[in-house]
Amino acid sequence: MLFQFSPHIQAGLAAGIYDQVYSGGVPIGVVRWAKGTANAGHFAGNAVGILSNSGAVLNPLAAIPQMAMSAGQMYQMHRGFQAVQASLGVLQATTVVIGIGTFAGVALIAVNLWQTLKLREDVKQLKLEVKNGFIDLKKALKDQGSEIIQRIDEVAQDIKFEQHRLVLIRAYGKFLEATKLMKTAMVCEDLSIRNATLASAQLMLTEALADYNNPQLLSETCAAGQLRRLECAWTIDQTITLSFQLQNQLAAVSDRLSSLQDKIRQDSLTVIERCETEDELDFLFPELIRIHDHDLAVLESWQNHVDWMRSLPPSELKLLQSADFDNPEVTANPDINADTTALTAPPEQLLYENLKQKSHPASLQDQLVLMMKPSLRQEFASYISEQSAIAGYKTLVPANLQNASNLAVANLYWYFKVRDESEDDVEAEAVTA
Repeated sequence: MLFQFSPHIQAGLAAGIYDQVYSGGVPIGVVRWAKGTANAGHFAGNAVGILSNSGAVLNPLAAIPQMAMSAGQMYQMHRGFQAVQASLGVLQATTVVIGIGTFAGVALIAVNLWQTLKLREDVKQLKLEVKNGFIDLKKALKDQGSEIIQRIDEVAQDIKFEQHRLVLIRAYGKFLEATKLMKTAMVCEDLSIRNATLASAQLMLTEALADYNNPQLLSETCAAGQLRRLECAWTIDQTITLSFQLQNQLAAVSDRLSSLQDKIRQDSLTVIERCETEDELDFLFPELIRIHDHDLAVLESWQNHVDWMRSLPPSELKLLQSADFDNPEVTANPDINADTTALTAPPEQLLYENLKQKSHPASLQDQLVLMMKPSLRQEFASYISEQSAIAGYKTLVPANLQNASNLAVANLYWYFKVRDESEDDVEAEAVTA
Protein backbone atom coordinates (compact mmCIF):
# COMPACT_ATOMS: atom_id res chain seq x y z
CA MET A 1 0.00 0.00 0.00
CA LEU A 2 1.37 3.38 -1.05
CA PHE A 3 0.26 6.85 -0.04
CA GLN A 4 0.05 10.23 -1.70
CA PHE A 5 1.17 13.16 0.43
CA SER A 6 0.87 16.88 -0.19
CA PRO A 7 3.74 18.44 -2.18
CA HIS A 8 5.08 20.03 1.02
CA ILE A 9 5.18 16.72 2.89
CA GLN A 10 6.51 14.87 -0.14
CA ALA A 11 9.38 17.34 -0.43
CA GLY A 12 10.11 16.92 3.28
CA LEU A 13 10.21 13.14 2.92
CA ALA A 14 12.63 13.43 0.01
CA ALA A 15 14.84 15.80 2.00
CA GLY A 16 14.87 13.57 5.07
CA ILE A 17 12.95 16.08 7.19
CA TYR A 18 10.07 13.65 7.68
CA ASP A 19 9.84 9.87 8.03
CA GLN A 20 6.82 7.84 7.01
CA VAL A 21 5.35 5.71 9.77
CA TYR A 22 5.41 1.93 9.44
CA SER A 23 3.69 -0.64 11.63
CA GLY A 24 5.04 -4.17 11.44
CA GLY A 25 6.49 -3.36 8.04
CA VAL A 26 3.16 -2.04 6.77
CA PRO A 27 3.18 1.62 5.64
CA ILE A 28 0.77 3.96 7.41
CA GLY A 29 -0.43 7.23 5.91
CA VAL A 30 1.23 9.37 8.57
CA VAL A 31 4.64 11.07 8.76
CA ARG A 32 6.74 12.14 11.74
CA TRP A 33 9.53 14.61 12.09
CA ALA A 34 12.80 12.79 11.46
CA LYS A 35 15.60 12.30 13.95
CA GLY A 36 17.83 15.32 14.21
CA THR A 37 15.03 17.82 13.59
CA ALA A 38 13.75 20.20 16.25
CA ASN A 39 10.44 18.32 16.58
CA ALA A 40 11.88 14.82 16.17
CA GLY A 41 9.29 12.12 16.79
CA HIS A 42 6.28 14.42 16.64
CA PHE A 43 3.60 13.72 14.06
CA ALA A 44 3.83 16.10 11.13
CA GLY A 45 1.07 15.23 8.69
CA ASN A 46 -0.96 12.54 7.01
CA ALA A 47 -1.68 11.30 3.51
CA VAL A 48 -4.08 12.97 1.11
CA GLY A 49 -4.52 9.91 -1.09
CA ILE A 50 -4.04 6.15 -1.20
CA LEU A 51 -2.21 4.66 -4.16
CA SER A 52 -2.17 1.24 -5.75
CA ASN A 53 1.12 -0.56 -6.25
CA SER A 54 1.15 0.86 -9.78
CA GLY A 55 0.95 4.39 -8.39
CA ALA A 56 -2.66 5.11 -9.40
CA VAL A 57 -4.88 6.90 -6.88
CA LEU A 58 -7.46 4.53 -5.41
CA ASN A 59 -10.97 5.67 -6.25
CA PRO A 60 -13.37 3.18 -4.64
CA LEU A 61 -17.10 3.01 -5.20
CA ALA A 62 -18.30 2.54 -1.64
CA ALA A 63 -15.26 2.79 0.64
CA ILE A 64 -14.25 6.11 2.22
CA PRO A 65 -10.53 6.83 1.63
CA GLN A 66 -10.61 9.88 3.90
CA MET A 67 -11.32 7.64 6.88
CA ALA A 68 -8.32 5.47 6.14
CA MET A 69 -6.12 8.56 6.27
CA SER A 70 -7.81 10.51 9.05
CA ALA A 71 -5.60 9.53 12.02
CA GLY A 72 -8.49 10.82 14.09
CA GLN A 73 -8.28 14.26 12.49
CA MET A 74 -11.63 16.02 12.36
CA TYR A 75 -11.09 17.87 9.09
CA GLN A 76 -10.44 14.60 7.27
CA MET A 77 -13.56 13.12 8.82
CA HIS A 78 -15.59 16.12 7.63
CA ARG A 79 -14.31 15.49 4.10
CA GLY A 80 -15.30 11.88 4.61
CA PHE A 81 -18.90 12.93 5.33
CA GLN A 82 -19.01 14.86 2.07
CA ALA A 83 -17.58 11.93 0.12
CA VAL A 84 -19.96 9.37 1.58
CA GLN A 85 -23.04 11.50 0.89
CA ALA A 86 -22.04 11.98 -2.75
CA SER A 87 -21.22 8.30 -3.18
CA LEU A 88 -24.44 7.04 -1.59
CA GLY A 89 -26.62 9.43 -3.58
CA VAL A 90 -25.13 8.39 -6.92
CA LEU A 91 -25.14 4.65 -6.21
CA GLN A 92 -28.76 4.78 -5.10
CA ALA A 93 -29.85 6.95 -8.01
CA THR A 94 -28.62 4.46 -10.60
CA THR A 95 -31.25 1.96 -9.47
CA VAL A 96 -33.74 4.13 -11.36
CA VAL A 97 -32.28 2.77 -14.59
CA ILE A 98 -31.60 -0.76 -13.36
CA GLY A 99 -35.11 -1.25 -12.00
CA ILE A 100 -36.32 -4.40 -10.27
CA GLY A 101 -36.40 -7.28 -12.74
CA THR A 102 -33.89 -8.60 -15.23
CA PHE A 103 -35.05 -6.50 -18.17
CA ALA A 104 -32.55 -3.63 -18.01
CA GLY A 105 -30.44 -5.17 -20.78
CA VAL A 106 -28.22 -2.74 -22.62
CA ALA A 107 -29.60 0.10 -20.47
CA LEU A 108 -27.10 -1.06 -17.85
CA ILE A 109 -24.39 0.59 -19.95
CA ALA A 110 -25.80 3.97 -18.94
CA VAL A 111 -25.02 3.35 -15.26
CA ASN A 112 -22.00 1.06 -15.45
CA LEU A 113 -18.77 1.67 -13.55
CA TRP A 114 -17.49 4.32 -15.95
CA GLN A 115 -20.75 6.25 -16.08
CA THR A 116 -21.13 6.04 -12.30
CA LEU A 117 -17.68 7.55 -11.79
CA LYS A 118 -18.68 10.38 -14.13
CA LEU A 119 -21.94 10.97 -12.24
CA ARG A 120 -20.12 11.06 -8.91
CA GLU A 121 -17.66 13.61 -10.24
CA ASP A 122 -20.57 15.74 -11.48
CA VAL A 123 -22.09 15.65 -7.99
CA LYS A 124 -18.76 16.66 -6.45
CA GLN A 125 -18.53 19.59 -8.85
CA LEU A 126 -22.16 20.55 -8.05
CA LYS A 127 -23.31 19.93 -11.62
CA LEU A 128 -25.86 17.51 -10.19
CA GLU A 129 -27.76 17.68 -6.91
CA VAL A 130 -28.78 14.79 -4.68
CA LYS A 131 -32.38 15.15 -3.46
CA ASN A 132 -33.95 12.56 -1.17
CA GLY A 133 -31.15 10.20 -2.06
CA PHE A 134 -31.62 10.47 -5.82
CA ILE A 135 -30.36 12.63 -8.66
CA ASP A 136 -32.22 13.69 -11.80
CA LEU A 137 -31.02 10.94 -14.11
CA LYS A 138 -33.00 12.31 -17.03
CA LYS A 139 -30.89 15.42 -16.81
CA ALA A 140 -27.69 13.53 -16.11
CA LEU A 141 -28.17 11.00 -18.92
CA LYS A 142 -29.85 13.23 -21.48
CA ASP A 143 -27.03 12.57 -23.95
CA GLN A 144 -27.35 8.79 -23.66
CA GLY A 145 -30.24 8.54 -26.10
CA SER A 146 -34.01 8.16 -26.04
CA GLU A 147 -33.86 4.47 -25.09
CA ILE A 148 -32.35 5.32 -21.70
CA ILE A 149 -34.89 8.08 -21.04
CA GLN A 150 -37.66 5.66 -21.97
CA ARG A 151 -36.19 3.10 -19.58
CA ILE A 152 -36.22 5.65 -16.73
CA ASP A 153 -39.89 6.41 -17.46
CA GLU A 154 -40.76 2.71 -17.52
CA VAL A 155 -39.08 2.06 -14.18
CA ALA A 156 -40.80 5.11 -12.67
CA GLN A 157 -44.18 3.60 -13.56
CA ASP A 158 -43.33 0.24 -12.00
CA ILE A 159 -45.39 -0.06 -8.81
CA LYS A 160 -42.95 -2.50 -7.24
CA PHE A 161 -40.00 -0.20 -7.91
CA GLU A 162 -41.94 2.68 -6.38
CA GLN A 163 -42.25 0.61 -3.22
CA HIS A 164 -38.50 0.07 -3.27
CA ARG A 165 -37.86 3.75 -3.96
CA LEU A 166 -39.91 4.86 -0.96
CA VAL A 167 -37.92 2.54 1.30
CA LEU A 168 -34.66 3.93 -0.08
CA ILE A 169 -35.84 7.52 0.38
CA ARG A 170 -36.72 6.75 4.00
CA ALA A 171 -33.37 5.06 4.58
CA TYR A 172 -31.44 7.93 2.98
CA GLY A 173 -33.35 10.41 5.15
CA LYS A 174 -32.29 8.53 8.27
CA PHE A 175 -28.73 8.50 7.00
CA LEU A 176 -28.73 12.28 6.48
CA GLU A 177 -30.16 12.96 9.92
CA ALA A 178 -27.60 10.63 11.47
CA THR A 179 -24.69 12.37 9.75
CA LYS A 180 -26.02 15.72 10.99
CA LEU A 181 -25.98 14.34 14.52
CA MET A 182 -22.45 13.06 14.01
CA LYS A 183 -21.30 16.50 12.86
CA THR A 184 -22.94 18.02 15.92
CA ALA A 185 -21.25 15.47 18.15
CA MET A 186 -17.86 16.44 16.72
CA VAL A 187 -18.18 19.95 18.17
CA CYS A 188 -19.56 18.90 21.57
CA GLU A 189 -17.10 19.70 24.34
CA ASP A 190 -18.86 17.55 26.94
CA LEU A 191 -17.74 13.96 26.32
CA SER A 192 -20.91 12.40 27.72
CA ILE A 193 -23.12 14.54 25.48
CA ARG A 194 -20.89 13.77 22.52
CA ASN A 195 -21.10 10.01 23.08
CA ALA A 196 -24.86 10.13 23.66
CA THR A 197 -25.32 12.07 20.42
CA LEU A 198 -23.20 9.55 18.54
CA ALA A 199 -25.22 6.71 20.07
CA SER A 200 -28.39 8.29 18.70
CA ALA A 201 -26.76 8.55 15.28
CA GLN A 202 -25.72 4.90 15.46
CA LEU A 203 -29.31 3.86 16.10
CA MET A 204 -30.57 5.81 13.09
CA LEU A 205 -27.82 4.43 10.87
CA THR A 206 -28.59 0.89 12.01
CA GLU A 207 -32.23 1.41 11.01
CA ALA A 208 -31.14 2.76 7.62
CA LEU A 209 -28.80 -0.18 7.14
CA ALA A 210 -31.65 -2.60 7.83
CA ASP A 211 -33.64 -0.99 5.01
CA TYR A 212 -30.77 -1.30 2.53
CA ASN A 213 -30.14 -4.90 3.60
CA ASN A 214 -33.83 -5.85 3.53
CA PRO A 215 -33.65 -9.46 2.27
CA GLN A 216 -37.07 -9.33 0.62
CA LEU A 217 -36.21 -6.24 -1.41
CA LEU A 218 -32.83 -7.66 -2.37
CA SER A 219 -34.40 -10.94 -3.50
CA GLU A 220 -36.70 -9.03 -5.86
CA THR A 221 -33.79 -7.29 -7.54
CA CYS A 222 -31.58 -8.47 -10.40
CA ALA A 223 -27.85 -9.00 -9.86
CA ALA A 224 -26.89 -5.50 -11.04
CA GLY A 225 -29.51 -3.83 -8.87
CA GLN A 226 -28.61 -6.00 -5.92
CA LEU A 227 -24.96 -4.99 -6.19
CA ARG A 228 -25.86 -1.29 -6.13
CA ARG A 229 -28.09 -1.79 -3.07
CA LEU A 230 -25.32 -3.68 -1.33
CA GLU A 231 -22.83 -0.93 -2.16
CA CYS A 232 -25.19 1.50 -0.45
CA ALA A 233 -25.33 -0.81 2.56
CA TRP A 234 -21.54 -1.03 2.70
CA THR A 235 -21.38 2.76 2.71
CA ILE A 236 -23.82 2.98 5.62
CA ASP A 237 -21.88 0.27 7.44
CA GLN A 238 -18.71 2.34 7.18
CA THR A 239 -20.52 5.39 8.51
CA ILE A 240 -21.51 3.39 11.59
CA THR A 241 -17.87 2.35 11.93
CA LEU A 242 -16.85 5.99 11.72
CA SER A 243 -19.19 6.81 14.60
CA PHE A 244 -17.33 4.31 16.77
CA GLN A 245 -14.05 5.89 15.72
CA LEU A 246 -15.39 9.25 16.86
CA GLN A 247 -16.08 7.59 20.22
CA ASN A 248 -12.46 6.43 20.22
CA GLN A 249 -13.59 2.79 20.34
CA LEU A 250 -10.74 1.56 18.18
CA ALA A 251 -11.19 -2.15 18.96
CA ALA A 252 -14.78 -1.93 17.74
CA VAL A 253 -13.66 -0.08 14.61
CA SER A 254 -11.09 -2.73 13.77
CA ASP A 255 -13.59 -5.53 14.33
CA ARG A 256 -16.23 -3.87 12.16
CA LEU A 257 -13.76 -3.22 9.34
CA SER A 258 -12.66 -6.84 9.37
CA SER A 259 -16.27 -8.03 9.29
CA LEU A 260 -17.16 -5.62 6.50
CA GLN A 261 -14.34 -6.87 4.29
CA ASP A 262 -15.61 -10.42 4.78
CA LYS A 263 -19.17 -9.31 4.04
CA ILE A 264 -18.17 -7.54 0.84
CA ARG A 265 -16.50 -10.69 -0.43
CA GLN A 266 -19.50 -12.85 0.47
CA ASP A 267 -22.01 -10.36 -0.93
CA SER A 268 -20.00 -10.24 -4.15
CA LEU A 269 -20.12 -14.03 -4.45
CA THR A 270 -23.90 -13.91 -4.00
CA VAL A 271 -24.22 -11.32 -6.75
CA ILE A 272 -21.99 -13.32 -9.10
CA GLU A 273 -24.14 -16.39 -8.54
CA ARG A 274 -27.28 -14.40 -9.42
CA CYS A 275 -25.84 -13.16 -12.71
CA GLU A 276 -28.07 -14.52 -15.49
CA THR A 277 -27.27 -12.58 -18.65
CA GLU A 278 -24.23 -11.40 -20.53
CA ASP A 279 -25.46 -7.81 -20.19
CA GLU A 280 -25.36 -8.22 -16.42
CA LEU A 281 -21.89 -9.74 -16.61
CA ASP A 282 -20.74 -6.75 -18.68
CA PHE A 283 -21.97 -4.56 -15.83
CA LEU A 284 -20.72 -6.65 -12.92
CA PHE A 285 -17.24 -7.66 -14.01
CA PRO A 286 -15.51 -4.24 -14.14
CA GLU A 287 -17.37 -3.10 -11.03
CA LEU A 288 -16.40 -6.10 -8.93
CA ILE A 289 -12.79 -5.72 -10.06
CA ARG A 290 -12.91 -2.10 -8.84
CA ILE A 291 -14.43 -3.20 -5.53
CA HIS A 292 -11.73 -5.81 -5.03
CA ASP A 293 -8.79 -3.65 -6.05
CA HIS A 294 -9.94 -0.32 -4.59
CA ASP A 295 -12.67 -0.68 -1.96
CA LEU A 296 -11.21 -3.68 -0.16
CA ALA A 297 -7.74 -2.12 -0.34
CA VAL A 298 -9.00 1.10 1.25
CA LEU A 299 -10.77 -0.80 4.03
CA GLU A 300 -7.63 -2.83 4.68
CA SER A 301 -5.62 0.39 4.87
CA TRP A 302 -8.16 1.90 7.28
CA GLN A 303 -7.93 -1.18 9.48
CA ASN A 304 -4.11 -1.09 9.39
CA HIS A 305 -4.29 2.55 10.43
CA VAL A 306 -6.64 1.84 13.32
CA ASP A 307 -4.64 -1.17 14.50
CA TRP A 308 -1.52 1.01 14.48
CA MET A 309 -3.33 3.61 16.59
CA ARG A 310 -4.35 0.85 19.00
CA SER A 311 -0.69 -0.12 19.39
CA LEU A 312 0.38 3.39 20.42
CA PRO A 313 1.00 4.15 24.09
CA PRO A 314 -1.55 6.61 25.55
CA SER A 315 0.91 9.49 25.42
CA GLU A 316 1.55 9.05 21.69
CA LEU A 317 -2.11 8.50 20.90
CA LYS A 318 -2.94 11.76 22.65
CA LEU A 319 -0.14 13.47 20.73
CA LEU A 320 -1.50 12.11 17.46
CA GLN A 321 -5.08 13.18 18.13
CA SER A 322 -4.00 16.67 19.19
CA ALA A 323 -1.71 17.20 16.19
CA ASP A 324 -2.76 19.86 13.68
CA PHE A 325 -2.79 18.16 10.30
CA ASP A 326 -5.08 20.68 8.63
CA ASN A 327 -3.10 20.99 5.42
CA PRO A 328 -3.42 24.42 3.77
CA GLU A 329 -2.43 22.91 0.42
CA VAL A 330 -5.42 20.58 0.55
CA THR A 331 -7.75 23.31 1.77
CA ALA A 332 -6.62 25.72 -0.92
CA ASN A 333 -6.72 23.04 -3.60
CA PRO A 334 -9.76 20.87 -2.90
CA ASP A 335 -9.26 19.05 -6.19
CA ILE A 336 -5.92 17.60 -5.08
CA ASN A 337 -7.70 14.26 -4.79
CA ALA A 338 -10.20 14.82 -7.57
CA ASP A 339 -10.67 11.95 -9.95
CA THR A 340 -9.07 13.14 -13.16
CA THR A 341 -9.68 9.85 -14.94
CA ALA A 342 -13.49 9.96 -15.07
CA LEU A 343 -13.39 11.07 -18.70
CA THR A 344 -11.40 8.01 -19.77
CA ALA A 345 -12.43 4.38 -19.63
CA PRO A 346 -11.41 2.89 -16.27
CA PRO A 347 -8.72 0.19 -16.44
CA GLU A 348 -11.21 -2.39 -15.16
CA GLN A 349 -13.33 -1.83 -18.26
CA LEU A 350 -10.34 -2.22 -20.56
CA LEU A 351 -9.26 -5.36 -18.71
CA TYR A 352 -12.72 -6.87 -19.11
CA GLU A 353 -12.84 -6.12 -22.82
CA ASN A 354 -9.50 -7.88 -23.19
CA LEU A 355 -10.57 -10.90 -21.13
CA LYS A 356 -13.83 -11.25 -23.07
CA GLN A 357 -11.76 -12.11 -26.13
CA LYS A 358 -10.07 -14.95 -24.24
CA SER A 359 -12.90 -16.43 -22.15
CA HIS A 360 -16.56 -17.31 -22.37
CA PRO A 361 -19.11 -15.98 -19.82
CA ALA A 362 -19.01 -18.98 -17.47
CA SER A 363 -15.23 -18.70 -17.20
CA LEU A 364 -15.44 -14.94 -16.64
CA GLN A 365 -17.87 -15.46 -13.77
CA ASP A 366 -15.57 -18.01 -12.20
CA GLN A 367 -12.64 -15.62 -12.53
CA LEU A 368 -14.61 -13.22 -10.34
CA VAL A 369 -15.36 -16.03 -7.89
CA LEU A 370 -11.68 -16.95 -7.63
CA MET A 371 -10.77 -13.30 -7.12
CA MET A 372 -13.21 -12.88 -4.23
CA LYS A 373 -12.55 -16.31 -2.71
CA PRO A 374 -8.99 -17.44 -3.54
CA SER A 375 -9.36 -20.54 -1.35
CA LEU A 376 -11.48 -22.08 -4.12
CA ARG A 377 -8.46 -22.23 -6.41
CA GLN A 378 -7.42 -25.50 -4.78
CA GLU A 379 -10.75 -27.08 -5.69
CA PHE A 380 -10.44 -25.87 -9.28
CA ALA A 381 -6.82 -27.01 -9.50
CA SER A 382 -7.70 -30.50 -8.23
CA TYR A 383 -10.38 -30.89 -10.89
CA ILE A 384 -8.05 -29.66 -13.63
CA SER A 385 -5.28 -32.00 -12.49
CA GLU A 386 -7.64 -34.97 -12.33
CA GLN A 387 -9.12 -34.37 -15.77
CA SER A 388 -5.78 -33.54 -17.37
CA ALA A 389 -4.33 -36.83 -16.12
CA ILE A 390 -7.21 -38.70 -17.73
CA ALA A 391 -6.56 -36.80 -20.96
CA GLY A 392 -2.85 -37.59 -20.82
CA TYR A 393 -1.57 -34.11 -19.96
CA LYS A 394 1.26 -34.47 -17.45
CA THR A 395 2.15 -30.85 -16.67
CA LEU A 396 -1.18 -29.59 -15.27
CA VAL A 397 -0.52 -30.69 -11.71
CA PRO A 398 -1.56 -28.58 -8.69
CA ALA A 399 2.02 -27.43 -8.07
CA ASN A 400 2.23 -25.96 -11.57
CA LEU A 401 -1.16 -24.29 -11.22
CA GLN A 402 -0.30 -22.39 -8.05
CA ASN A 403 1.11 -19.41 -9.91
CA ALA A 404 -1.38 -19.51 -12.77
CA SER A 405 -3.67 -16.52 -13.20
CA ASN A 406 -7.37 -16.69 -12.41
CA LEU A 407 -7.90 -16.39 -16.17
CA ALA A 408 -5.83 -19.52 -16.83
CA VAL A 409 -7.36 -21.53 -13.98
CA ALA A 410 -10.95 -20.68 -14.92
CA ASN A 411 -10.36 -21.28 -18.62
CA LEU A 412 -8.70 -24.64 -17.98
CA TYR A 413 -11.48 -25.63 -15.60
CA TRP A 414 -14.14 -24.92 -18.20
CA TYR A 415 -12.12 -26.52 -20.98
CA PHE A 416 -12.13 -29.81 -19.09
CA LYS A 417 -15.66 -29.27 -17.76
CA VAL A 418 -17.11 -28.92 -21.25
CA ARG A 419 -14.96 -31.80 -22.49
CA ASP A 420 -16.08 -34.02 -19.62
CA GLU A 421 -19.76 -33.18 -20.15
CA SER A 422 -19.44 -33.83 -23.90
CA GLU A 423 -18.00 -37.28 -23.23
CA ASP A 424 -20.82 -38.01 -20.78
CA ASP A 425 -23.36 -37.03 -23.44
CA VAL A 426 -21.70 -39.34 -25.98
CA GLU A 427 -21.75 -42.23 -23.51
CA ALA A 428 -25.40 -41.57 -22.67
CA GLU A 429 -26.33 -41.59 -26.35
CA ALA A 430 -24.44 -44.86 -26.85
CA VAL A 431 -26.31 -46.50 -23.97
CA THR A 432 -29.72 -45.42 -25.24
CA ALA A 433 -28.97 -46.23 -28.90
